[in-house]
Amino acid sequence: MKDGERGCPKCGHTKTETDKISTTGGGLSKMFDIQNRSFQVVSCTNCGYSELYRGQSSGNMIDLFLG
Repeated sequence: MKDGERGCPKCGHTKTETDKISTTGGGLSKMFDIQNRSFQVVSCTNCGYSELYRGQSSGNMIDLFLG
């Protein structure tokens, strides 16, 4: 990868996959296993490096991931 080019922060690859996960918070939601937190996950298709994002649209997340 040349200077100024974008890509995965770990390997420089430019293809990604997005997915969604839900997790529990703390306190009562953890005790009762209530998954009240939602995140978008952007992953590199080459090396598998992943980042979690909250409150972003998928287009913005991919731009952030790739630089």
